[in-house]
Amino acid sequence: MLQNLHVKNLALIEEVDVDFDKGLIVFTGETGAGKSLILGSVNVALGQKADKDMIRQGTDYSLVELSFFVTEQEAEKLKKMDIYMEDNHTVTVTRKISEGRSVSKINGETVNLNTLKKAMSLLVDIYGQHEHQSLLYPKKHLEILDQFAKEKIESYTAELKTQYRKYLELKKRLESMDLDEGKRARDLEFLEYEVNEILKAELKEDEDITLEKEFKRMSNSQNILQALGETYQEIGYDSPSGAGECIGRGIRSMSAVADMDEKIPELQNMLFELDELCRNLSAEIQEYHCNMEFDPQYAAEVSERLDLINHLKLKYGQSITEILSYAEEKQKEIDGLKNLDFEIEAVKTQIDETYRNMDALCKKISDIRKQEATVLAEKVIQSLNDLNFISVQFEISITRKEEITENGYDFVEFLISTNPGEPLKPLAKVASGGELSRIMLAMKSILASTEDVDTLIFDEIDTGISGKTAQKVAEKMAGISGKHQVICISHLSQIAAMADHHYLIEKNLENDRTVTNIKQLNRQQSIAEIVRINGGNEVTEASLKQATEMKEMAERTKSSLI
Repeated sequence: MLQNLHVKNLALIEEVDVDFDKGLIVFTGETGAGKSLILGSVNVALGQKADKDMIRQGTDYSLVELSFFVTEQEAEKLKKMDIYMEDNHTVTVTRKISEGRSVSKINGETVNLNTLKKAMSLLVDIYGQHEHQSLLYPKKHLEILDQFAKEKIESYTAELKTQYRKYLELKKRLESMDLDEGKRARDLEFLEYEVNEILKAELKEDEDITLEKEFKRMSNSQNILQALGETYQEIGYDSPSGAGECIGRGIRSMSAVADMDEKIPELQNMLFELDELCRNLSAEIQEYHCNMEFDPQYAAEVSERLDLINHLKLKYGQSITEILSYAEEKQKEIDGLKNLDFEIEAVKTQIDETYRNMDALCKKISDIRKQEATVLAEKVIQSLNDLNFISVQFEISITRKEEITENGYDFVEFLISTNPGEPLKPLAKVASGGELSRIMLAMKSILASTEDVDTLIFDEIDTGISGKTAQKVAEKMAGISGKHQVICISHLSQIAAMADHHYLIEKNLENDRTVTNIKQLNRQQSIAEIVRINGGNEVTEASLKQATEMKEMAERTKSSLI
């Protein structure tokens, strides 16, 4: 239930704050006072496109805030959207519009417009001035019938939508498989060439790393051998100036004086260790030098292998791992192309099975629709009689379309005759604008029992009606308000008299600027407003008496309806 509306800097509204309660809430006011701004501000908060021109001149932003008290059922649905309640099951929706951008928040957390619209559709249903024109289209007739039959039909329609999505996906997959034989053969030949080229190379993991090291060693073998030879000469024993010969002479000199001082043997042992290290290093260098032979044939083989691997890297991947992975993927494609005929048949089988499932669901849905259409038609006739239609006839035609859609194969159309003796005809060819408004109201009143949304907003649903019909419309609105919070923007005194809460929208001049204000009327003020609506330029004793009688009669009627 909508608890509060706060609007700031929106068009002619400087700032208004309105509290709401249960029952029938009616807004009235002079033409041009800004009644449409109320619905417009609510629509902005619910995610309607916001234009920067809506920002009040001289201000930087517009702000609309709605506060709702939600039921347990509504709270559970919102939780599934990751929207959690504030204290006392309150949901606060804020929309701030500034130059070039708008920000939407639910309970202080920023949300995108899609989330905002989806969440608010659970809490508010708005019936705009021209919505009755949607009755001109059979698509709306199907929606109304399915809403009426919701309890019996919902599980089947949900499953049908699932099956229909699966059906479309399978059809799309089948189309993607539909290759001509020539193209399939060319694709298969090319893929097999690529895979065979990789497999023929017999690649091993990290083989390229080992070969690159070997190639580097062989490419620099001459420099290595020269450096090793020079090092051997410098530290060996073949040259009188070599480090080994010098150490040997040192050892001999040290031996001659070894017994002359106790420190000398310690130094002599260090020379022995150094001599042993030189001899071992010389032997290692000599062995490495002898074993290192340059084999031109082996070098050519290493170079050729590296060239092959690098060629494959250019075509299939930056490493051997990537090349092998590429081959695996292409092998899967080859297997797929070779087994394509079998896959096509399997998909066709799935398509046929899914279609049979859809057809069976469509039949169940159609049977339910036909049963419920009879019940709905009877209720519509009764409701239209309540709205001052005389001798109205109403039927719901259900015929089968050639193709199945996500909504089934039924073509649903409302047929009506508003004049005795006239045959039933499609609604779009018979009803006037005023009649369409009353028919839509009849539908809304019937669907109120199945409607999960707690707050219903009607914007001048009474356009084009007056007199007895206006009274009937007022009674119907009051009846709906017994199960829902109903907010109505109206110009009829009959509806104003029926209000549980009456608000006046008026336009004033403040500080040389036009401002739209809203104020809640007490009983006497409401009666005075009814006088104005009835065309009373002046409030007289007679006009007050008439308006008071209207209010009292409305209160008696309402008590019998609710």
